[in-house]
Amino acid sequence: MTVYTRHDSPLGELLLTGEESVDGVTLTSLSVPGQRGAPAVLPHWRRDDRAFAGPVRQLDAYFAGRLTRFELPLAAAGTDFRRRVWQALDEIPYGTTTTYGALAERLGVPRAEVRAVGAAVGANPLLLVRPCHRVIGADGSMRGYAGGVERKVRLLTHEGALQPALL
Repeated sequence: MTVYTRHDSPLGELLLTGEESVDGVTLTSLSVPGQRGAPAVLPHWRRDDRAFAGPVRQLDAYFAGRLTRFELPLAAAGTDFRRRVWQALDEIPYGTTTTYGALAERLGVPRAEVRAVGAAVGANPLLLVRPCHRVIGADGSMRGYAGGVERKVRLLTHEGALQPALL
């Protein structure tokens, strides 16, 4: 059964969805308000805030600066290629960035197919937990983030990969 919860964060209200099992909940998506491709809560889903106590605790610790790597059971649906790209995202260390080209190279994807890597990064259903925000353009630009570029900048600043902007 699909269960969900909502949780306030510095990025806005997060929507967490998961699949319930005897061992707890396996996280299938985490999205922010206005996110491109975010799931909508369906009538047959059940809200269960207690089932997401562990993920919520880790999210709060991340935003408080006490957690640099999520340790959660994840089960995002995707093609074999997308899952390979998403696994590579998990290996990008906290506080660092990489480029789409470098990610493609690490995966052995030909340079002509870097856009496919970018599309897989953009289709990541586990925003924040699976750190697609750490992938930037080769020129250092903040390219594509399903949750919005301003949130990408906030996350990278929070992690220390970007310096805070002076107003």
